[in-house]
Amino acid sequence: MTEVKNYTHVPVLLKEVVAYLNITSGSIILDGTLGGGGHARECLKGIGANGRVIGIDKDLDAIDRVKGSLKKFEDQITYVHDDFRNIARILKSIGIEMLDGAIFDFGMSSFQVDDEKRGFCFLKDGPLDMRMDSRQELSANDVVNKFSKEVLTDIIKEYGEERHAKLAASAIVRARKKKRIETTLELVSVLSSALGAKYSRQKIHIAARTFQALRIYVNDELNAVEEAVKNTIRFLNPGARIIVISFHSLEDRIVKNIFREMVKDGKMRIITKKPVCPGQDEIMKNPRSRSAKLRVAERV
Repeated sequence: MTEVKNYTHVPVLLKEVVAYLNITSGSIILDGTLGGGGHARECLKGIGANGRVIGIDKDLDAIDRVKGSLKKFEDQITYVHDDFRNIARILKSIGIEMLDGAIFDFGMSSFQVDDEKRGFCFLKDGPLDMRMDSRQELSANDVVNKFSKEVLTDIIKEYGEERHAKLAASAIVRARKKKRIETTLELVSVLSSALGAKYSRQKIHIAARTFQALRIYVNDELNAVEEAVKNTIRFLNPGARIIVISFHSLEDRIVKNIFREMVKDGKMRIITKKPVCPGQDEIMKNPRSRSAKLRVAERV
C-alpha cells in the first residue's frame, strides 16, 4: 500500500449525509465510493450489529487503508474492490437483494490527490498516471503522448470545459515531438507556456481543467456515474434514499437529470429541490469541499 505522510481524511458534508440517509438499526447501506471511509464510519455507527455497509472502491490502496481505520466494525462491513458501476453484479455476488440507502461521493480523496505517485495533482511532480484502478491499462501518459491533436482537443474541451482546449492540445503535440511527456510537472510546464497569458487574471490553476479532463477520460468517470446511479436506484427499498455528492457541473448535471427522469417515471421523489452545499465553516476547515453539491432522492 502506498504511504502518504500527514494524510488526514475529511469527509465532505458528513452531517448532511447522516441526516438525509435516515439510518436505522439493521439497515443495509451502500457506500459506493469508500475513499477514506469517513461516510462509512458514520453509517456503521447507526446500523447496529445486524446492519451492513457495503464499501466499494476501485482503488485497492483505499480499501487496505480503510480496513485498518474501521477494524472495530469489521463484522458489519463488506469490502469490494470493483467499479461502482457494476452494482448489480456486486450485490448478487455477496447475496444482497435490496438496499436501505446509498451514498456516492464522486470527489477525489485527499489521499489520492496528495500522493504524487498517482499523478492526479498538478502541484506535485509524479508520473503522468491518473488511474483510479492500477489494473487498468490506459493511463494519462497514453492519452497525452499517443492521441491526436483533434481527439485531445475534444477531451480537454468536453471533460475539462476548457475554452482554450485547442491551444492546450496543440502545445502538447508540439512538445511530445521533442520529448515524451512523462510527468505531471512536465505537462504543467507545457500548458503554462501555451496558456499563460490566457490565465494571467484567473484564480484557477492553469492546468486544473486539463488535468480534470484527462482524469475523467482515463477513468471513464461520467459514464460510470450515470450507470452507477441508475443501477443503484433499482435496488433501493421503498423509502430508501440515495445521496450523491458531485464536484463539478458535468457530474451534477447527470445526477440531476437522472433524478428528474425517475420522478417522471414515478420511481423516485426528490428530497433536495436544490443541491446542498457546504457552509462557510466547513469550507474554512476543508477548502477542498467548496465545490461540493449534494443531491438526495427517495425511492417510492
